[in-house]
Amino acid sequence: MAITSGGTGGRRRQAALLRRHIGHGGRWRNSRFPITRLSFRFVIISLAFVALLAPIFFHFRLRRFHQMQSRKCGWLNDPPLVCAHGGDSTNAFRNTMTAYRLALRSQVDCIEIDVSRSFDRVLFALHDRDLQQISGNNASKVGHLSMKEIKELDVSHQSAQKFDHEKIPTIEEALTLISDSVRQVVLDAKVGPPSYERGLAKDILSVVSLLFTPP
Repeated sequence: MAITSGGTGGRRRQAALLRRHIGHGGRWRNSRFPITRLSFRFVIISLAFVALLAPIFFHFRLRRFHQMQSRKCGWLNDPPLVCAHGGDSTNAFRNTMTAYRLALRSQVDCIEIDVSRSFDRVLFALHDRDLQQISGNNASKVGHLSMKEIKELDVSHQSAQKFDHEKIPTIEEALTLISDSVRQVVLDAKVGPPSYERGLAKDILSVVSLLFTPP
């Protein structure tokens, strides 16, 4: 409704509108967006909620970040073992005494030894694959050779560096060299003909017990 100032009728209408304005707490009755105490409180509460929401959000984001960092770097408190398979096979032939010595010089935590059994039941630090490389015969098997035949094999020229009189060690020789210098030794039993797994575990345990059982 427009308010005009012309004539007595106009002044009366102005007075009536003014009384209605005062009678409704100083608020125009026809106001399109009335502001009351209730709506004012709602606005304040909404602003307070928004103000608190940001710190809460960043708190949980930061907490999540720290959890992820802890998960990624937790291994630093419990680092993995560094294990040399067959010793230092980069600079010497696998499972030779030189390979074991070079691995110990690098201060590895663990050395894994391949264990195969000869025809006469002697345990050697040897793998069929390595025997085939040494002998040049792809059909060679450790279990088909005697202890004497394996001991006669020369490994000196199998690595990039030449090591004179390099022989294949028995398990006793390998364990005697490394057992006091590493945290862990892994014996990887290789099953092959003619005996396969028959009595192999017992033979390995017998050697270990003989070496490490106090007199």
